[in-house]
Amino acid sequence: MSDSHRHDLILEHLRASPFASARDLSDHLRVSVATVRRDIDKLHDQGLARKVYGGISAIDGATAHGVFARTYAERSDVDVAAKNAIAAEAAAMVQDGDAIIVHGGSTCFRLGEQIARRNIRLFTNSMPLAAMVGEVGTCALTVAGGELHREPLILHGPASGAPFFASKFFLSAQGADERGLLESHPLLVDVASRYAECADRIVVLIDSSKFAVGARQVSLPWSRIDTLIVDDGLAKEHRAMLEGKGVDVRIVAVRSSDA
Repeated sequence: MSDSHRHDLILEHLRASPFASARDLSDHLRVSVATVRRDIDKLHDQGLARKVYGGISAIDGATAHGVFARTYAERSDVDVAAKNAIAAEAAAMVQDGDAIIVHGGSTCFRLGEQIARRNIRLFTNSMPLAAMVGEVGTCALTVAGGELHREPLILHGPASGAPFFASKFFLSAQGADERGLLESHPLLVDVASRYAECADRIVVLIDSSKFAVGARQVSLPWSRIDTLIVDDGLAKEHRAMLEGKGVDVRIVAVRSSDA
C-alpha cells in the first residue's frame, strides 16, 4: 500500500470519527505502528490533520459531525466576558468547606481562578488549573493521576477513575443540543461519566454559542444535569427545552451590559 493511499484512508477515517489512535490505525491499515506514526507526522505537517497525544485528530471543519474542538489555547481567548460572568456565578455556588471537582477547560479554569484561595477541597484533572492553584492558591488541592494528554491538557488514566466524593462537579462541553452535552474526543466523554458518579450535584458551565456546535458523542444527557449556567445569548427555544428537561437554568448578563 502506497503512502498516499494510507493517507487517504486515514483522512477518510477521520471524517467519520474525529480521533484515531496510532494502534487502531495500525490494526485498520495492517501496517506497523511506526509506519502509522510517520503517516501522522506527514499529515500534520501538510495541515490535513492534527497530531495529538497517542494518535491523530481531525482539524476544524474536517468531520462529518460538526466542528472539531479547538485547542485549549484557542478556546482560552474566545468569549472571555461570558466565561468570566459564568465563572463568577459558579463561584457563588461554592461554600466554605465544600469538596468540589472541576473539570478541564477554559471556562472551568476561570472558575478555578475565583476559588483558588477559598477554604475548600478542590479536585481537578486540568494541568493549567492545577499549576495555577499550586502557584497562587491556598485551597486544598488534589490532582488526578494518570498520563498527561497534551490536548485537551488533562490527566487521565486508571488512577484518575475515582477521585473523592464531592458536593458539586463543575464541567463544560464542546457543544450541546437536545440530547445533552456533546464532545468529539472519546476521552472527554469517559471523564465526564466517571466524575459524574462522584458528585451530589452536576453543574455545567457553557456559553450560549455551544448550542450551535455539533459533536458526535453525548458525554452526559440532560437528565444527569442539575444546573446550567449560561450567558444571556441563550435562545428562548433552548431555554424552554432545558427547563422542560428539569434543568435549573441560570442566565448571567453579558450582552445586555455591553450594549
